[in-house]
Parts: sequence; structure tokens; C-alpha cells
Amino acid sequence: MTGATDDARRYVTEARRIVVKVGSSSLTTASGGLDADRVDALVDVLAKVRSGGEKEIVLVSSGAIAAGLAPLGLTRRPKDLARQQAAASVGQGLLVARYTASFARYGVRVGQVLLTTDDTSRRAHYRNAYRTLDQLLAMGALPVVNENDTVATDEIRFGDNDRLAALVAHLVRADLLVLLSDVDGLYDGDPSKPGTSRIAQVAGPDDIAHVEIGSAGKAGVGTGGMVTKVEAARIAAAAGIPVVLTSASRAADALAGRDTGTYFHRTGRRSADRLLWLAHASTPQGSLTLDDGAVRAVVEGKKSLLAAGVAGIEGDFVAGDPVELRDTAGRAVARGLVNFDAKEMPRMLGRSTPELARELGPEYEREVVHRDDLVVIG
Repeated sequence: MTGATDDARRYVTEARRIVVKVGSSSLTTASGGLDADRVDALVDVLAKVRSGGEKEIVLVSSGAIAAGLAPLGLTRRPKDLARQQAAASVGQGLLVARYTASFARYGVRVGQVLLTTDDTSRRAHYRNAYRTLDQLLAMGALPVVNENDTVATDEIRFGDNDRLAALVAHLVRADLLVLLSDVDGLYDGDPSKPGTSRIAQVAGPDDIAHVEIGSAGKAGVGTGGMVTKVEAARIAAAAGIPVVLTSASRAADALAGRDTGTYFHRTGRRSADRLLWLAHASTPQGSLTLDDGAVRAVVEGKKSLLAAGVAGIEGDFVAGDPVELRDTAGRAVARGLVNFDAKEMPRMLGRSTPELARELGPEYEREVVHRDDLVVIG
């Protein structure tokens, strides 16, 4: 395992563009409110890493909702959406202000970037998100990324910035993803119980197939847990990005390539950019049932979906929405961005493109889902 360890350290130390994700429990008190000392400790580490000018950092930070609890007189994270959004509205300003002040000690400018899944699954929005982040880095600023919890209801229900961090790492073409939490790595059992040990490296899913992964964090102010972190690591590793999972208190060791936490080796290569978001972050607004020929064309032939292959529809989607593509047994085989509204689809089912163009007009002479906006998930 020595060779693998050496490779891991080399990938970490040679990484130029790094995405670091920190959870709510590492920044706030259990009752809500930012812990200035914890924020400053993290900033001290990140500022030192980028001080030589050779490395770039993108920080994906949870904590907006947690930071807004105490100022609003809330003793715990609310369950209802309206109060979650209110807490996010108050807390997001406090969070970015704290980062701005803390990084200012090192002369580092901070830029806030709030994302929703819609910003990154649609082609034009995806390009805009990439350009903004890339330009911030080019101008020497440090982007602080969070989900737009104030208005994006799906993101709050979706509930974890770990997956967002994996997708942002892919978006900015990062060389490394570091996930920081209140646990110093992945263990082969409950880390609070004797007899368990840290898993130093994960070469692939089979290495942890036997591990029972807990779902709850310690502090109770966040929404993620080890399950979401391992899933985020799997997404990033499959997209060609190595991952280090450790505690915020060991961030300096992790970024220096020392033996801390759990290192997830790359298991795949970088895929087409937006399709990773489409597969892992989009929320289908409906579904299309495909006949057997269309399933083969989409899954095996990597073809666009035409109206002739659509046997049924479900949901109330509009053009540009993500939809699930299912076989006749109801199994999801792909996901894509549809080119027509749901109300237009019934008269199109099973009909050829030339026939639709003749009867309904030239705007119907196009694919229902273009192959560039489609990802196979089955």
C-alpha cells in the first residue's frame, strides 16, 4: 500500500486548484451562531495554502441557516421551509461578512457565489457559473460558494452541501476536493466505540461495501452526515477528482498531504461537464416513457430522443426542464432536458419528426431531448 500512499500524497501536494467544503458543525455552536475562532482557524489554514500564489482555493461553506438561528431567537434548526429560508437570509449575510473580515487579515478578497441546481444543469447557466468562478480565481479572489437556500426550496429539502462541493469541484475543474467535518475520517464502525479504526484509503466502492455508514452529524445544526460525504466522494472520484475526507481541525495536515482522514482515489475520468450536474443534482419535473427501440437508441446508441419513441408522459414540465426517461417497466434509464412543454406532448407521441413538422410547423422538427442534454443513469 506504500505506492498508493505515495500517489495520494503527490496528488494532494501537487493539486493547484482545490475545492474545500466545510460543514455547519465546524463553524457554529450547537445552538446556532457563528464561532469566530473556528472561522478564523479555518481561514488561517486556507490563506497559508494559497499564500505562495501557486494554489487556488474555492470554499464551499455550509452554515448560513445555522448562523441565522441565534439572531432570530431560534434554539434549533426549524423544520418548516419558511423559517429555514428566513434563517438562511439572515445567516448568509453574517457568514460572508465573517469570511470577508477574516480573510482581510491576509489581504485576500472574498466573492460570494450562490448556486441552485438550475444554474448548473442548463447549458447557458452552467457556462455563466463557470466563467464567474474562473474569473474570480483569475483576479485573485477566493470564491465562497453556498446553495441559494433563501429562495431555492429544492436545495433545502435536498439538504447537503457535500454533493454541491463535489459538483463544484467538477465545475471549476479542480485537482482535489477536501471535505471537512467534525469527524476525522471514515471508520469501519462507530468511531465513538472502541475497536474501530480509520480507513486510510479507498480505491473504489468495493473497499467500503462492508462498512455501515452512519447518517447523523454530531452537532445537530447541519443536514449532512457521513452518508452524504461518502456519496460526494464517490461522485467526485468517478469524475476524476481525488478526495480527502477529514475533520476541520486537521485541515492543515490534509492540505499538506499528511496521513490524515480518508483518501478516495480517482475511479474514473472527467465526464461532459453539465451532465454530471444533470445526473446528480437536477430534480426531474416529470417523466417520459420510451418504447423498447427508443431505450436502445438512447442507452446503447447514445442517440437523441425523438417523439416517435415516446409512448407516454407524466408530470407538468415546461421546455428546458429536466425529465426522467423510463422504459416500459417504469425503470429510469436516463435523464435529460426536454424541448417541449408537457401540454404539447400528447399530440406528438409516437409520431415521426417530418410528420410533426408538416402538421404542426417547423418548430416541431427537433428532438424531444437532444443527446447533448441527456445522461444515461440506468
